[in-house]
Amino acid sequence: MKKLLPGLLAVIALATSVTTYAASKGNVLVLLSSETALPLQEGKSYASGFYLNEFGVPADALIKAGYSLTIVTPKGKKPLPDEHSIDPMYFANNPQEMQRIKKVVDKLTAEGNVKSLNQVLAQGTEGYAGIFIPGGHAPLIDLPGNADVGALLRQFHRSGKPTAAICHGPIALLAAQEQPQTFEQGLIAGAPATTKNWIYAGYKMTIFSDAEEQAFETSLNGEKLRYYPAQAMAQAGGKMAFANAWQANVVKDRELITGQNPFSDHALAKTFIAALDSKKR
Repeated sequence: MKKLLPGLLAVIALATSVTTYAASKGNVLVLLSSETALPLQEGKSYASGFYLNEFGVPADALIKAGYSLTIVTPKGKKPLPDEHSIDPMYFANNPQEMQRIKKVVDKLTAEGNVKSLNQVLAQGTEGYAGIFIPGGHAPLIDLPGNADVGALLRQFHRSGKPTAAICHGPIALLAAQEQPQTFEQGLIAGAPATTKNWIYAGYKMTIFSDAEEQAFETSLNGEKLRYYPAQAMAQAGGKMAFANAWQANVVKDRELITGQNPFSDHALAKTFIAALDSKKR
């Protein structure tokens, strides 16, 4: 019996692994920036990253709902949290919940778990149930002007797969147009700019509001962002819908689900999961 035990345990472990995989409802792609220096006006910069709750709370809910997650960044580098987001205030003032979510995020972004955009595009997106773009200011650094991000989003758009983004994450949607870099350069220069063939033109959506951005800028000691995301999305042709500052707000239009700010994390997760489940039926 003792000789048989190791083999028996191996079989049980294999069976458990197969069962877990088979039980998955599908794989959700999570797009993040791995950059950490947000450019400001006059060549200044601000240390940034993803917001812990904006990534971790929906990710945790997706896993509990039966979905597996694949993490992707433009270069395949590990994404890092904005240190300002590691704060219990974003977790209903519960330090234990914050640490629990941090462990979920650390596991998801562990060495070897992060793919590059080139890898994902080469493999295709047919195997993904949907895509999720967390916020923090990091997406402003290298996502809206990235043509590969645009190619990725177009694949999900064509198949009508749920596409969710929260806080500053929706800024990545601007990549899904012709010449996204030119559009972003116009925003930075403060020049009038129009999108060409933006796949989300006319969609109802939300993003971090001007009022919230102005409040954030008070922490920059007089420095300013290169442009306000809400104004950029409106200029591109998004039908913007905002709640009062710091109030949870989620907007759904067709396959697109957007959340306004960090406090929209639970509501966005619930709406996104419902859309994923509905798409499977």
